[in-house]
Formats: sequence, structure tokens, C-alpha cells
Amino acid sequence: MTDTILTNATLVLPDEVIRGTLVMRGETIAEISETPSTAPGAIDCAGDLVIPGLIELHTDNLERHLQPRPKVDWPHTAAIIAHDAELCSVGITTVFDALRVGSVVKDAADYKEYARHVATEILDLRAKDALRISHFLHLRAECCSETLVQELDKFGEDDRVGIVSLMDHTPGERQFRDLSKLKAYVCGKHNLSDDQFDDHVAAQIALKERFGAVHEAAAVAACSRFGAVLASHDDTTADHVAVSAQHGVSFAEFPTTVEAAQACRDHGIKVMMGAPNLIRGGSHSGNVAAHHLAELDLLDIVSSDYVPASLLSSALLLGDLWGDVARGVRTVTAAPAEATGLHDRGRLTVGKRADILRIKRIEGTATVHGVWVKGQRAG
Repeated sequence: MTDTILTNATLVLPDEVIRGTLVMRGETIAEISETPSTAPGAIDCAGDLVIPGLIELHTDNLERHLQPRPKVDWPHTAAIIAHDAELCSVGITTVFDALRVGSVVKDAADYKEYARHVATEILDLRAKDALRISHFLHLRAECCSETLVQELDKFGEDDRVGIVSLMDHTPGERQFRDLSKLKAYVCGKHNLSDDQFDDHVAAQIALKERFGAVHEAAAVAACSRFGAVLASHDDTTADHVAVSAQHGVSFAEFPTTVEAAQACRDHGIKVMMGAPNLIRGGSHSGNVAAHHLAELDLLDIVSSDYVPASLLSSALLLGDLWGDVARGVRTVTAAPAEATGLHDRGRLTVGKRADILRIKRIEGTATVHGVWVKGQRAG
């Protein structure tokens, strides 16, 4: 068994940063020390940061590859492989691929079922060792839909479903309380007329009235059946969070207000915010800024959301904001691992999985100079 040795590295450990050497042996981290290595083949990192591989809990990136332009469908195998390679290139070594479950039978926005088929293809490619990084499934349960229960019934315990999130995109609530923001988003994405937008709003409200409560209960039950963790989405009020807590939610995706984030903290629910929000300085939907929650000590986990490359830079940005690089890195490594029960990874600790990054800082961002997954070079 050949060791991979990274020396003269700035090692970001769970609670501190040291200069030293990390040894990978097989699939795990075998040694960490502050002693430089002169072993043949040791890689001199010249002071570059060495951190755990990033763990992504919520990304829309696969959908972007499946449909690179509106109404343009791409071959799924090629799309999944390209998505996997892109994530690896920006330092993500574990991903929970977000797939929407719950469709509308007739909808102007082509809101149709696809999750089961794509999930099967991801799992097949994984079985064939065709993917560079570790893939789990994140089922985004659209409670205000027609087919949620039927779609959830197509998944089982062997499908690597790690997360089920409760989605409610009813106009005028949660993420899009401001209908003008929703109109700009929906009409821009789907080229709807004013009348079509009004019809869309009316249809979504009707779906909530008909299916919302029943489907929410079904999604919670399915999550338990899969052995997955439950996430809420776009909590806005303390009442939203209280319901999430009753359901047993582990973490909250993108709470939209300080009130909701504080309520999450009070209930022991971890708060996840989007890296694009953090890097851009605010939410594109007009909701609370991620940096504001960070300043209030109400931010635990970061997700790349719709820009995979944003995840690494956001961790370093938070490290600068808090004056603690290790704490910033934990938001994209140890914290998401703990929230999803992946106790074998996310920390530079002897015995953990050797998912490792070598990165170089360039002003406010970073470049990836090496990716190892289970001790093997992947990028």
C-alpha cells in the first residue's frame, strides 16, 4: 500500500490551523503531524491550505446539465458525468444530488416527473465506478403538487436517499412573499405573459389548499422509511420553524428571515444558507443576507445552491469574517457531514476518510490544486 504524503502544508484541522504533514494510507487519513516529511515522493505543498473535501447538501447543478437551455434535454449519462466532474474540479467530494419529486400533470412550465429515472442512472453509474466523487440523493418533496405520493413510493431504503426536504413554493409565502420577485423569476425563466403568470399563481394556491397538508405528512413518513434526514425549506416565521421542529427537521435550508433563523437555533435546528447569497452580499429574492446571519452567529452550514464554485470561496470568506479559518471550513465540511450522519468524513482527523483538498488562496477566492477521494487522486 503506497502512502500519499502532503507536507509543508497549512493543515486546517477541526479547531485549529497548523503547518505540517498529512499522510493518506489506503482510503483513510493515517497520520497528521507538525513535522515536515523528507520521505521520497512526498508532495511539497509550499504552504498551501489542505482541508477536508467539501460536502454539498443542496445543489441545482445537475438539473442545469440535464437541461442546459429551456426545453433542451441533454443525454442523462453525459449530463451526470459532466456534473460529477464539475463538482470534483471545485473541491466537492460528497454531494447530495437534489431531485424534485412531485409534479403537475399539465403545466406551462413543463413541471414533469423525472427523479426516479435520473436516480437510477446515478446509482448505475456509481455501481460502474464511473463517477469521481461520492453521490447520495436529496429528494425535494414539492408538497404543493399532484403526484408527490406516487413519486415517493418509487424510492426505497436501497436508493441512497440521504435527505428529504419539505418544499412549499406557494406564491406569497416563504421565499417569494414578494410577488413582484416571483413574477420576475418565473416570467424570466419560462417566458410567461402577465395572464399566464396570474394563472400560475392561482393554480399554485389551489394546489396548496388541496394537497399541502396531506403531502407534507407523506413526505415526513417517506423520509423515515428511507432512513434519511429531514430538512425544511425557506422557513420565514417562528411558526414555520415550530412545525419543522415537530416533524423532526435536522437542518433548515435558506431561512428567509432573522426571526426564522433564531427560532431554528432555539429549537436545535442547524441553519444552512447559500454561498451565492454570501458572496453576492445578499439574496436574489430579497430575503435575509447570509452574511447578516453569520454576523449574528446564526449560520452553521453553507450550500453552493446554484453555483458549485462558490462553496469553497464562501468558507474562506466566513473564515475571514469570523477571524477563524477552521470555523469557516467547518461550514462546508464537518457541519454538513454531521447534519446528515456522515461521521466517516468532513474532518482532518486520523481514521477519517481521505477526502482531501489542496487549495491556494488568490485574494478573495481560491483555486483547487489537488483533489483526493478515498485517498486516490481525483482531480
